[in-house]
Amino acid sequence: MTGAISIQGLAKRYGEKVVLDGMDLQVARRSVCALLGPNGAGKTTAVRVMTTLVRPDGGTVQVAGFDVRRHPREVRRRIGLVGQQPAVDDVLGARQNLVLFARLHHLDRRAAGVRADELLAQVGLLDTGSTPVRDFSGGMRRRLDIAAGLVLAPEVLFLDEPTTGLDPAGRRDVWEAIRALVARGTSVLLTTQYLEEAEQLADDVCVLDGGRVVARGTPGELTAAVGGDRLELVVADPRRAQEAVLLAERAAGSAPGSAPPGTGERVVVPVARRHGVVGAVVRALDEAGIAVDDVVLRPTTLDEAYLRITGRDDERAEVSA
Repeated sequence: MTGAISIQGLAKRYGEKVVLDGMDLQVARRSVCALLGPNGAGKTTAVRVMTTLVRPDGGTVQVAGFDVRRHPREVRRRIGLVGQQPAVDDVLGARQNLVLFARLHHLDRRAAGVRADELLAQVGLLDTGSTPVRDFSGGMRRRLDIAAGLVLAPEVLFLDEPTTGLDPAGRRDVWEAIRALVARGTSVLLTTQYLEEAEQLADDVCVLDGGRVVARGTPGELTAAVGGDRLELVVADPRRAQEAVLLAERAAGSAPGSAPPGTGERVVVPVARRHGVVGAVVRALDEAGIAVDDVVLRPTTLDEAYLRITGRDDERAEVSA
């Protein structure tokens, strides 16, 4: 069985500007793939190509088993798309909106009503009655947007920045709706700039930069690939922070120079192993007479992995230097 999405060598340019430069991507069925990348990396253009809204200049793109250039209608019958801007009508209620979308998809009146009720139950909005959408919270409105993209029960759902602008409660509402969709068999590709979102939802994370996939893996694999755990120290005397870095690196088995210089009294050191590392570092610093107010061993976050993979960590360091 083919995957939900298969892309090889995707290229797209606008005039002299290369937006997608040989992008490769595979998305398994019944999974969530998060496409990450800075502004201008090509995420939205890639989604537009996959949803047949933009024609690619090169490469092959298959969605739900069909080529987007040769069989665009077949692709459209099998996908749903929820863009960054709301698509629902503020004046109508939730059910009225979904009936309208179903009728636009050529369902008859009875079938449209049945489908609207199914979708309202699916996204947790069945009890909204005739309340106008303008009175909904941000999370409720976004769940309704997602329901509108599910009218034809798509095999693959594309979500472009689905929680932008939502408060934490609204984001959790949308996450729950996405998890429920995948449990029912829908494959999801979402673009996001929220690293927490990718950690919460994604089976697979692809980092897009310069129109290419520069890293791919589970959230855990990506964080492990850029350095594993971090030992954070708060040194009592900021003047000895750099000395503390060198001693901590040696005791932790880190490569010399792998830690950033101490900033003020806080020191962060990559560690090659977890077992016994805290005790070894504290003993080394104690022997050198360097007092430590706090020490924490924690895993690398996906935020840190993302910044290092795309080179934004180095840029940020240069700006702050």
